[in-house]
Amino acid sequence: MSDESPLYVDCGPHGKRVAAVVCCHMLESNETVGFIENSSDPNDLQAWCARCEEMFLLEGDKTEAFETFNDRAFVCCVCYSILKARHSREV
Repeated sequence: MSDESPLYVDCGPHGKRVAAVVCCHMLESNETVGFIENSSDPNDLQAWCARCEEMFLLEGDKTEAFETFNDRAFVCCVCYSILKARHSREV
C-alpha cells in the first residue's frame, strides 16, 4: 500500500474524489476496449485498454510513442469504476 496521500480531482458529476488515470481510448470509445490495471496498489488507480497494452509491450516501456498513443486522462475514482465496468472483458 502506498504511504503517500492520494491526489484528488474535482469531478463535475461526482465532486472532489480520489484521482485515477486512464487512457484516452476508454473515454472516446462506446465499444468495449479492455481494462488492464497497471498497479496492484488499491490507492494507485491506473489502467489502459488492450490496444495500449499491445503498444506498451511492443515499445517495451512507456516511451514517447507509447505516451502519445495512450494520451492519458485524469478521472475521479467513481468514473474509474464506471469505466472499469464498461470496458472489462469477460475471460
